Amino acid sequence: MPDRHPAASPSAPDPGADRTPYVRLALALSLGAAVSLGITRFAYGLLLPTMREDLGWSYTLAGAMNTFNAVGYLLGALATPWLLRRTAPTALLLWGSALATLFMALSGFFTTAGPLLAQRLLAGVASALVFIAGGLLAARLGARQPQRSGFLLGIYYGGTGLGIVLSAVGVPWVLGRAAGVPHAWAWAWWGLALLCALATVLLAWPARVLGGHAAPVPAAARTGSAAHAERVFRPRDFAFALAGYTGFGVGYIGYMTFVIALLREQGSTPGDITLYYALLGVAVMASSRIWAGLLDRHRSGQALARLNALLGVAAIVPALTSAWPLVLASGLLFGAVFLSVVASTTALVRHNLPPAQWAAGISAFTIVFAAGQIVGPTVVGFIADGPGGLARGLVFSAVALWLGAALASRQRAL
Repeated sequence: MPDRHPAASPSAPDPGADRTPYVRLALALSLGAAVSLGITRFAYGLLLPTMREDLGWSYTLAGAMNTFNAVGYLLGALATPWLLRRTAPTALLLWGSALATLFMALSGFFTTAGPLLAQRLLAGVASALVFIAGGLLAARLGARQPQRSGFLLGIYYGGTGLGIVLSAVGVPWVLGRAAGVPHAWAWAWWGLALLCALATVLLAWPARVLGGHAAPVPAAARTGSAAHAERVFRPRDFAFALAGYTGFGVGYIGYMTFVIALLREQGSTPGDITLYYALLGVAVMASSRIWAGLLDRHRSGQALARLNALLGVAAIVPALTSAWPLVLASGLLFGAVFLSVVASTTALVRHNLPPAQWAAGISAFTIVFAAGQIVGPTVVGFIADGPGGLARGLVFSAVALWLGAALASRQRAL
Protein backbone atom coordinates (compact mmCIF):
# COMPACT_ATOMS: atom_id res chain seq x y z
CA MET A 1 0.00 0.00 0.00
CA PRO A 2 1.50 3.41 -0.92
CA ASP A 3 2.60 5.48 2.02
CA ARG A 4 0.27 8.39 1.24
CA HIS A 5 -2.66 10.09 2.85
CA PRO A 6 -5.67 11.80 1.30
CA ALA A 7 -5.77 15.57 1.40
CA ALA A 8 -7.99 16.86 4.17
CA SER A 9 -10.35 19.79 3.93
CA PRO A 10 -9.22 23.05 5.50
CA SER A 11 -10.70 23.77 8.89
CA ALA A 12 -11.74 27.28 7.80
CA PRO A 13 -15.41 27.27 6.90
CA ASP A 14 -15.01 29.20 3.66
CA PRO A 15 -11.51 29.12 2.12
CA GLY A 16 -12.51 31.78 -0.37
CA ALA A 17 -13.24 34.22 2.46
CA ASP A 18 -10.16 33.31 4.49
CA ARG A 19 -7.86 36.33 4.42
CA THR A 20 -5.31 34.93 6.87
CA PRO A 21 -1.78 35.81 5.65
CA TYR A 22 -0.49 32.26 6.10
CA VAL A 23 2.95 32.69 4.58
CA ARG A 24 3.64 35.98 6.36
CA LEU A 25 2.53 34.48 9.68
CA ALA A 26 4.76 31.44 9.14
CA LEU A 27 7.69 33.72 8.28
CA ALA A 28 7.09 35.81 11.39
CA LEU A 29 6.76 32.68 13.54
CA SER A 30 10.05 31.45 12.09
CA LEU A 31 11.80 34.12 14.17
CA GLY A 32 11.08 31.84 17.13
CA ALA A 33 13.11 29.09 15.48
CA ALA A 34 15.81 31.67 14.68
CA VAL A 35 16.06 32.55 18.37
CA SER A 36 15.71 29.09 19.89
CA LEU A 37 18.10 27.20 17.61
CA GLY A 38 19.74 29.44 15.03
CA ILE A 39 21.12 31.88 17.62
CA THR A 40 20.74 30.46 21.13
CA ARG A 41 22.03 27.01 20.16
CA PHE A 42 24.16 27.15 17.03
CA ALA A 43 25.93 30.50 17.27
CA TYR A 44 28.05 28.97 20.03
CA GLY A 45 29.88 26.90 17.41
CA LEU A 46 31.26 30.16 15.96
CA LEU A 47 32.41 31.33 19.39
CA LEU A 48 33.82 28.00 20.57
CA PRO A 49 37.31 28.31 18.98
CA THR A 50 37.83 31.86 20.30
CA MET A 51 36.53 31.07 23.78
CA ARG A 52 38.52 27.83 23.95
CA GLU A 53 41.76 29.63 23.09
CA ASP A 54 41.08 32.54 25.44
CA LEU A 55 39.91 30.46 28.42
CA GLY A 56 42.16 27.42 27.97
CA TRP A 57 39.36 24.87 27.58
CA SER A 58 39.69 21.25 26.51
CA TYR A 59 37.38 20.01 23.75
CA THR A 60 35.52 18.03 26.40
CA LEU A 61 34.70 21.22 28.35
CA ALA A 62 33.88 23.06 25.14
CA GLY A 63 31.45 20.28 24.22
CA ALA A 64 30.00 20.30 27.74
CA MET A 65 28.79 23.86 27.12
CA ASN A 66 26.37 22.58 24.48
CA THR A 67 25.64 19.49 26.57
CA PHE A 68 24.43 21.76 29.38
CA ASN A 69 22.42 23.71 26.83
CA ALA A 70 20.82 20.42 25.78
CA VAL A 71 20.12 19.49 29.42
CA GLY A 72 18.31 22.80 29.78
CA TYR A 73 16.46 22.10 26.55
CA LEU A 74 15.37 18.74 27.96
CA LEU A 75 14.13 20.37 31.18
CA GLY A 76 12.22 22.93 29.14
CA ALA A 77 10.70 20.20 26.97
CA LEU A 78 9.60 18.27 30.04
CA ALA A 79 8.00 21.40 31.52
CA THR A 80 6.28 22.56 28.33
CA PRO A 81 3.25 20.18 28.37
CA TRP A 82 2.52 21.25 31.95
CA LEU A 83 2.89 24.92 30.99
CA LEU A 84 0.70 24.54 27.90
CA ARG A 85 -2.12 23.25 30.08
CA ARG A 86 -1.94 26.50 32.05
CA THR A 87 -1.07 29.15 29.49
CA ALA A 88 -1.54 29.83 25.79
CA PRO A 89 1.25 28.79 23.39
CA THR A 90 1.46 32.40 22.19
CA ALA A 91 2.33 33.59 25.72
CA LEU A 92 4.86 30.78 26.11
CA LEU A 93 6.46 31.76 22.81
CA LEU A 94 6.97 35.39 23.86
CA TRP A 95 8.08 34.69 27.43
CA GLY A 96 10.51 32.02 26.25
CA SER A 97 12.02 34.35 23.67
CA ALA A 98 12.42 37.14 26.22
CA LEU A 99 14.16 34.78 28.67
CA ALA A 100 16.45 33.45 25.93
CA THR A 101 17.45 37.05 25.20
CA LEU A 102 18.29 37.64 28.86
CA PHE A 103 20.38 34.50 29.26
CA MET A 104 22.29 35.14 26.03
CA ALA A 105 23.20 38.60 27.31
CA LEU A 106 24.33 37.25 30.68
CA SER A 107 26.76 34.86 28.93
CA GLY A 108 28.96 37.86 28.12
CA PHE A 109 29.55 38.72 31.80
CA PHE A 110 31.37 35.58 32.94
CA THR A 111 34.73 33.95 32.23
CA THR A 112 34.70 30.98 34.60
CA ALA A 113 33.23 27.68 33.49
CA GLY A 114 30.57 27.31 36.21
CA PRO A 115 28.50 30.43 35.48
CA LEU A 116 28.87 29.93 31.72
CA LEU A 117 27.59 26.37 32.02
CA ALA A 118 24.65 27.70 34.07
CA GLN A 119 23.84 30.32 31.43
CA ARG A 120 23.93 27.70 28.66
CA LEU A 121 21.58 25.52 30.69
CA LEU A 122 19.09 28.33 31.33
CA ALA A 123 19.22 29.43 27.69
CA GLY A 124 18.40 25.83 26.76
CA VAL A 125 15.31 25.85 28.98
CA ALA A 126 14.06 29.07 27.37
CA SER A 127 14.80 27.89 23.83
CA ALA A 128 12.73 24.72 24.34
CA LEU A 129 9.73 26.81 25.38
CA VAL A 130 10.08 28.92 22.24
CA PHE A 131 10.70 26.04 19.86
CA ILE A 132 7.84 23.81 21.03
CA ALA A 133 5.30 26.63 21.31
CA GLY A 134 6.28 27.93 17.87
CA GLY A 135 6.12 24.44 16.37
CA LEU A 136 2.65 23.90 17.81
CA LEU A 137 1.44 27.23 16.41
CA ALA A 138 2.97 26.40 13.00
CA ALA A 139 1.22 23.00 13.02
CA ARG A 140 -2.09 24.70 13.81
CA LEU A 141 -1.49 27.19 11.03
CA GLY A 142 -0.79 24.34 8.61
CA ALA A 143 -3.98 22.55 9.68
CA ARG A 144 -5.98 25.48 8.31
CA GLN A 145 -4.36 24.95 4.88
CA PRO A 146 -3.62 21.20 4.69
CA GLN A 147 -2.55 21.39 1.04
CA ARG A 148 0.37 23.63 2.09
CA SER A 149 0.96 22.33 5.61
CA GLY A 150 4.38 20.84 4.86
CA PHE A 151 5.48 24.10 3.27
CA LEU A 152 4.24 26.22 6.20
CA LEU A 153 5.94 23.92 8.71
CA GLY A 154 9.12 24.11 6.66
CA ILE A 155 9.03 27.90 6.73
CA TYR A 156 8.83 27.85 10.53
CA TYR A 157 11.71 25.43 11.01
CA GLY A 158 13.67 27.12 8.23
CA GLY A 159 13.79 30.22 10.41
CA THR A 160 16.71 28.53 12.11
CA GLY A 161 18.63 29.25 8.93
CA LEU A 162 18.00 32.97 9.32
CA GLY A 163 19.50 32.80 12.81
CA ILE A 164 22.50 30.92 11.41
CA VAL A 165 23.05 33.45 8.62
CA LEU A 166 22.81 36.40 11.01
CA SER A 167 25.25 34.69 13.36
CA ALA A 168 27.64 33.79 10.52
CA VAL A 169 27.82 37.41 9.43
CA GLY A 170 27.47 39.13 12.81
CA VAL A 171 29.78 37.12 15.08
CA PRO A 172 32.96 37.48 12.95
CA TRP A 173 32.17 41.17 12.42
CA VAL A 174 31.85 41.80 16.16
CA LEU A 175 34.95 39.73 16.96
CA GLY A 176 36.90 41.74 14.39
CA ARG A 177 35.76 45.06 15.87
CA ALA A 178 36.54 43.90 19.41
CA ALA A 179 39.99 42.52 18.53
CA GLY A 180 42.49 43.46 21.21
CA VAL A 181 39.79 43.92 23.84
CA PRO A 182 40.02 41.42 26.72
CA HIS A 183 37.53 38.59 26.20
CA ALA A 184 36.36 39.98 22.87
CA TRP A 185 33.90 37.08 22.54
CA ALA A 186 31.72 38.71 25.26
CA TRP A 187 30.74 41.43 22.79
CA ALA A 188 29.53 38.75 20.39
CA TRP A 189 27.22 37.34 23.08
CA TRP A 190 25.78 40.82 23.64
CA GLY A 191 25.29 41.31 19.91
CA LEU A 192 23.47 37.98 19.66
CA ALA A 193 21.26 38.99 22.60
CA LEU A 194 20.35 42.17 20.72
CA LEU A 195 19.24 40.09 17.74
CA CYS A 196 17.13 37.92 20.05
CA ALA A 197 15.53 41.02 21.56
CA LEU A 198 14.59 42.35 18.13
CA ALA A 199 13.10 38.99 17.15
CA THR A 200 11.07 38.93 20.38
CA VAL A 201 9.52 42.28 19.53
CA LEU A 202 8.65 41.10 16.01
CA LEU A 203 7.10 37.87 17.33
CA ALA A 204 4.37 39.92 19.02
CA TRP A 205 2.47 40.22 15.72
CA PRO A 206 2.01 36.49 14.93
CA ALA A 207 1.33 35.85 18.62
CA ARG A 208 -1.49 38.43 18.58
CA VAL A 209 -3.01 37.15 15.32
CA LEU A 210 -2.76 33.44 16.15
CA GLY A 211 -3.95 34.05 19.69
CA GLY A 212 -7.31 34.98 18.20
CA HIS A 213 -7.57 31.78 16.14
CA ALA A 214 -9.56 28.85 17.46
CA ALA A 215 -7.77 25.50 17.67
CA PRO A 216 -8.18 23.51 14.44
CA VAL A 217 -11.10 21.12 14.10
CA PRO A 218 -9.90 17.49 14.17
CA ALA A 219 -10.06 15.82 10.78
CA ALA A 220 -12.13 13.04 12.32
CA ALA A 221 -14.83 15.52 13.29
CA ARG A 222 -15.21 16.42 9.63
CA THR A 223 -14.82 12.92 8.14
CA GLY A 224 -16.61 10.89 10.81
CA SER A 225 -13.50 8.90 11.82
CA ALA A 226 -14.18 8.38 15.52
CA ALA A 227 -11.05 6.26 15.95
CA HIS A 228 -8.81 9.15 14.88
CA ALA A 229 -10.68 11.62 17.05
CA GLU A 230 -10.26 9.44 20.14
CA ARG A 231 -6.63 8.49 19.50
CA VAL A 232 -4.24 9.60 22.21
CA PHE A 233 -0.49 9.91 22.03
CA ARG A 234 1.30 6.79 23.30
CA PRO A 235 5.11 6.66 23.10
CA ARG A 236 5.08 2.97 22.16
CA ASP A 237 3.11 3.76 18.99
CA PHE A 238 6.00 6.00 17.86
CA ALA A 239 8.85 3.94 19.37
CA PHE A 240 10.96 3.56 16.21
CA ALA A 241 10.52 7.20 15.21
CA LEU A 242 11.42 8.36 18.72
CA ALA A 243 14.53 6.13 18.70
CA GLY A 244 15.51 7.37 15.25
CA TYR A 245 15.08 10.97 16.35
CA THR A 246 17.31 10.33 19.35
CA GLY A 247 20.03 9.24 16.92
CA PHE A 248 19.48 12.48 15.04
CA GLY A 249 19.92 14.48 18.25
CA VAL A 250 23.18 12.68 19.06
CA GLY A 251 24.61 13.02 15.56
CA TYR A 252 23.66 16.43 14.25
CA ILE A 253 24.72 18.41 17.33
CA GLY A 254 28.27 17.03 17.22
CA TYR A 255 28.63 18.42 13.71
CA MET A 256 27.08 21.79 14.53
CA THR A 257 29.17 22.19 17.68
CA PHE A 258 32.59 21.27 16.29
CA VAL A 259 32.63 21.66 12.51
CA ILE A 260 33.85 25.28 12.69
CA ALA A 261 36.71 24.25 15.00
CA LEU A 262 37.60 21.45 12.55
CA LEU A 263 37.62 23.85 9.60
CA ARG A 264 39.97 26.15 11.51
CA GLU A 265 42.26 23.19 12.23
CA GLN A 266 42.24 22.36 8.52
CA GLY A 267 43.44 25.88 7.69
CA SER A 268 40.22 27.60 6.58
CA THR A 269 40.38 31.39 6.73
CA PRO A 270 37.82 33.49 8.63
CA GLY A 271 36.31 34.49 5.30
CA ASP A 272 36.00 30.85 4.26
CA ILE A 273 34.25 30.00 7.53
CA THR A 274 31.83 32.92 7.21
CA LEU A 275 30.97 31.82 3.65
CA TYR A 276 30.56 28.18 4.72
CA TYR A 277 28.30 28.95 7.69
CA ALA A 278 26.24 31.55 5.84
CA LEU A 279 25.61 29.14 2.95
CA LEU A 280 24.61 26.48 5.46
CA GLY A 281 22.05 28.91 6.88
CA VAL A 282 20.72 29.87 3.44
CA ALA A 283 20.27 26.16 2.68
CA VAL A 284 18.24 25.80 5.89
CA MET A 285 15.90 28.55 4.73
CA ALA A 286 15.52 26.92 1.30
CA SER A 287 14.75 23.52 2.81
CA SER A 288 11.08 24.34 3.32
CA ARG A 289 10.58 24.20 -0.46
CA ILE A 290 12.88 21.25 -1.04
CA TRP A 291 11.24 18.76 1.33
CA ALA A 292 7.63 20.01 1.65
CA GLY A 293 6.31 17.29 -0.66
CA LEU A 294 8.15 14.55 1.23
CA LEU A 295 6.67 15.71 4.55
CA ASP A 296 3.16 15.87 3.09
CA ARG A 297 3.29 12.42 1.44
CA HIS A 298 4.53 10.16 4.20
CA ARG A 299 2.56 9.22 7.29
CA SER A 300 5.22 6.74 8.43
CA GLY A 301 8.86 7.26 9.45
CA GLN A 302 10.17 7.26 5.88
CA ALA A 303 10.74 11.02 5.72
CA LEU A 304 12.67 10.95 9.01
CA ALA A 305 14.72 7.95 7.85
CA ARG A 306 15.68 9.36 4.45
CA LEU A 307 16.63 12.77 5.83
CA ASN A 308 18.70 11.22 8.63
CA ALA A 309 20.61 9.12 6.10
CA LEU A 310 21.40 12.17 3.95
CA LEU A 311 22.55 14.05 7.02
CA GLY A 312 25.00 11.27 7.88
CA VAL A 313 26.58 11.68 4.44
CA ALA A 314 26.96 15.43 5.00
CA ALA A 315 28.44 14.95 8.48
CA ILE A 316 31.18 12.54 7.45
CA VAL A 317 32.57 14.54 4.52
CA PRO A 318 34.71 17.04 6.56
CA ALA A 319 36.08 14.09 8.54
CA LEU A 320 37.36 12.46 5.35
CA THR A 321 38.65 15.41 3.33
CA SER A 322 39.62 19.07 3.63
CA ALA A 323 39.00 19.74 -0.08
CA TRP A 324 37.15 23.04 -0.02
CA PRO A 325 34.49 22.30 -2.68
CA LEU A 326 33.53 19.10 -0.87
CA VAL A 327 33.47 20.86 2.51
CA LEU A 328 31.16 23.55 1.08
CA ALA A 329 28.96 20.82 -0.39
CA SER A 330 28.81 19.19 3.04
CA GLY A 331 27.62 22.42 4.61
CA LEU A 332 25.01 23.02 1.91
CA LEU A 333 23.64 19.47 2.20
CA PHE A 334 23.63 19.60 5.99
CA GLY A 335 21.80 22.93 5.99
CA ALA A 336 19.29 21.76 3.39
CA VAL A 337 18.39 18.70 5.47
CA PHE A 338 18.81 18.99 9.23
CA LEU A 339 15.86 21.25 10.17
CA SER A 340 13.61 19.28 7.85
CA VAL A 341 14.35 16.27 10.07
CA VAL A 342 12.77 18.26 12.90
CA ALA A 343 9.86 19.25 10.67
CA SER A 344 9.36 15.60 9.70
CA THR A 345 8.56 14.66 13.30
CA THR A 346 5.97 17.42 13.59
CA ALA A 347 4.46 16.23 10.32
CA LEU A 348 4.43 12.65 11.63
CA VAL A 349 2.54 13.76 14.74
CA ARG A 350 0.12 15.86 12.70
CA HIS A 351 -0.61 13.02 10.25
CA ASN A 352 -1.27 10.40 12.93
CA LEU A 353 -2.89 12.21 15.87
CA PRO A 354 -5.84 14.59 16.36
CA PRO A 355 -4.96 18.24 17.08
CA ALA A 356 -5.70 17.89 20.81
CA GLN A 357 -2.77 15.45 21.02
CA TRP A 358 -0.26 17.44 18.97
CA ALA A 359 1.31 19.20 21.96
CA ALA A 360 1.94 15.86 23.71
CA GLY A 361 3.43 14.34 20.56
CA ILE A 362 5.65 17.30 19.70
CA SER A 363 6.86 17.50 23.32
CA ALA A 364 7.77 13.78 23.34
CA PHE A 365 9.86 14.14 20.20
CA THR A 366 11.48 17.26 21.63
CA ILE A 367 12.39 15.35 24.81
CA VAL A 368 14.23 12.55 22.97
CA PHE A 369 15.81 15.16 20.69
CA ALA A 370 17.14 16.93 23.78
CA ALA A 371 18.33 13.66 25.31
CA GLY A 372 20.35 12.92 22.18
CA GLN A 373 21.86 16.40 22.22
CA ILE A 374 23.03 15.83 25.80
CA VAL A 375 25.12 12.87 24.68
CA GLY A 376 26.46 14.20 21.38
CA PRO A 377 28.68 17.20 22.23
CA THR A 378 30.43 15.64 25.23
CA VAL A 379 31.11 12.34 23.44
CA VAL A 380 32.42 14.06 20.32
CA GLY A 381 34.52 16.40 22.51
CA PHE A 382 35.92 13.42 24.43
CA ILE A 383 36.81 11.66 21.17
CA ALA A 384 38.37 14.87 19.82
CA ASP A 385 40.66 15.11 22.85
CA GLY A 386 42.02 11.67 21.89
CA PRO A 387 44.34 10.62 19.06
CA GLY A 388 41.64 10.73 16.37
CA GLY A 389 40.91 14.43 16.89
CA LEU A 390 37.81 16.22 15.67
CA ALA A 391 37.66 14.22 12.45
CA ARG A 392 37.07 10.99 14.36
CA GLY A 393 34.41 12.75 16.43
CA LEU A 394 32.46 13.62 13.27
CA VAL A 395 32.66 9.97 12.16
CA PHE A 396 30.84 9.14 15.39
CA SER A 397 28.21 11.75 14.52
CA ALA A 398 27.66 10.24 11.08
CA VAL A 399 27.29 6.72 12.50
CA ALA A 400 24.69 7.97 15.03
CA LEU A 401 22.71 9.58 12.20
CA TRP A 402 22.75 6.42 10.07
CA LEU A 403 21.66 4.32 13.04
CA GLY A 404 18.79 6.78 13.56
CA ALA A 405 17.84 6.40 9.89
CA ALA A 406 17.71 2.61 10.19
CA LEU A 407 15.47 2.81 13.25
CA ALA A 408 13.13 5.43 11.80
CA SER A 409 12.64 3.36 8.64
CA ARG A 410 10.75 0.81 10.74
CA GLN A 411 8.15 3.30 11.96
CA ARG A 412 4.73 2.55 10.49
CA ALA A 413 1.74 4.86 10.12
CA LEU A 414 -0.91 4.41 12.79
